[in-house]
Amino acid sequence: MKSMVQKFWSDESGATAIEYGLIAAGIALAIITVVNSLGTSMNEKFGSISTKLGN
Repeated sequence: MKSMVQKFWSDESGATAIEYGLIAAGIALAIITVVNSLGTSMNEKFGSISTKLGN
């Protein structure tokens, strides 16, 4: 039983996949934040241009 617990405790076979998943989630979150920010900024700029062209 003790050797089974030690084997389970030292097994890191799934840790790499979890780490890659967390890295991918972080990158996706950063991309979503940047795209959302750029979208808002572009919307304001096009709105300003539209208003100026309308006058």
